[in-house]
Amino acid sequence: MEFLFADWLGTPAWFWLAFIALVIALTAFDLGILNKENKEMGIGESLKLSALYIGIAMAFGGWVWAAKGGEAGLQYYTGFFIEKALSIDNIFVISLIFATFAIPPRYQYRALLWGIVAVIVLRGIMIAGGAALVTEYEWLLYVFAAFLVFTGIKMLFAGDKPMDVAGNPVVKWLSRHIPITNELHGEKFFVRVPDTKTGKLVLAATPLFLALVVINLADLVFAVDSVPAIFAITTDTFIVYTSNIMAILGLRALYFALSAMVHRFHYLKYALALVLVFIGSKIFVADFVLGGDKFPPLVSLGVTVGLIAGGIIWSLVKTREEEAAPVVP
Repeated sequence: MEFLFADWLGTPAWFWLAFIALVIALTAFDLGILNKENKEMGIGESLKLSALYIGIAMAFGGWVWAAKGGEAGLQYYTGFFIEKALSIDNIFVISLIFATFAIPPRYQYRALLWGIVAVIVLRGIMIAGGAALVTEYEWLLYVFAAFLVFTGIKMLFAGDKPMDVAGNPVVKWLSRHIPITNELHGEKFFVRVPDTKTGKLVLAATPLFLALVVINLADLVFAVDSVPAIFAITTDTFIVYTSNIMAILGLRALYFALSAMVHRFHYLKYALALVLVFIGSKIFVADFVLGGDKFPPLVSLGVTVGLIAGGIIWSLVKTREEEAAPVVP
């Protein structure tokens, strides 16, 4: 039983095993019980399920707080709220991807679930690689911080540019190298269809598989922002990974509620931009202004939550005013 208490990336192995067991249980519950049949999820059900996932994430944060201390708990919650807020932008992109490939709502949930499973693995690889680099080259934290500040400033002044899903290079490459059906085949990612030249049955991908591939590519793009952001908060690999994954696990539940009203969060991106600037700049403040002292975790959490909450409230108020404004002919 000694291996359970062995140190693994700075945290006892049993912490990791407990978290992995929780993720597996939630995924099995989701796929095996909640999604036995393909059906469209209503907004009410989506919000209830999302509240359940957020509640579990908050409770997990409480366990982290009790087991690893208050500072680790605050770092977990800060990372969770940042990733949760960034996922709203992700939801807009996912909605666009499903619309491009004409995926009906009743098949979207299962595609999202398998997409999340892939994300859990991909984020793990990215975070493990990032942790190894930061451990070996601590100065990379300054690179991450500068990148976050640059990204945040760019987001503040960038216009709204829609994602070109159909022109994605990976989609074009797949279209040239593997057979792809023109229509959906239920929830299947691959089916056997007659070859147009030989008439023999060949394995072909469906549009649902293409949507799944593009969703995971989009998440990798978003991870370029979110992973450095959490490393700027803490280098504890356990906190980095668990806060990311707990935020992502609820994404599929939140999607169906927010995809119908994502236009109401138009101004949230400016709040997210300010969060990235703040998270990046506080590393420089801690080292060059505070003389190497840590930036107070409670202040970091308060500013992060305040900016995100302010962005959400401002978006809801402004978009409501714009919708209510009379149209001038």
